[in-house]
Amino acid sequence: MKYTVAALASLATMVSAHGNITSPLGRIAGAAMAAACGQAAVDAVNIDGTIPLENIQPATADCNLFLCRGATFDDNVDRVQTFTAGQVVDFTAILPIPHEGPCNVSVVDTTTNSVIGDPLIEFESYADEALAQLPANNTAFSVTIPQLAAGQCAVAGQCVLQWFWFGTGAQQTYESCIDFVVA
Repeated sequence: MKYTVAALASLATMVSAHGNITSPLGRIAGAAMAAACGQAAVDAVNIDGTIPLENIQPATADCNLFLCRGATFDDNVDRVQTFTAGQVVDFTAILPIPHEGPCNVSVVDTTTNSVIGDPLIEFESYADEALAQLPANNTAFSVTIPQLAAGQCAVAGQCVLQWFWFGTGAQQTYESCIDFVVA
């Protein structure tokens, strides 16, 4: 079988990893995401868990890639974590292909897809591919769970910790979401 250089480059781009949170456990793609986004979108995420949003092709208008990369709570009810206000939560990221740009972790209300309060951590410049080595805090960092209003993030599926990174040069967006409740 013969492949052109362009075909091989295209294939490498499709399977290359870019970035994802590996700890704490984040949302994964499943049947509910397939119903909202199509099986091809689920397959793309499952083949490359670090795929940028721009490389996922949703099959329906019901697919909201900008909320947890389309992954739904219904596929992740067994992954909900319980945190307390003031608790420090350690994150681990993999960044095999860095793309410099801003990044943050925020508490997001999943009903409105809006950030609650200020970001828990922010990087003005994250995953800068021009650096010989990435700063250690790009792949291992911590956030502190804030004191929220009574009833906020008390019900599973209501809130996520969302890691959001936008590679400005690559024009690519990455998201990971951790479902949680505040005890």
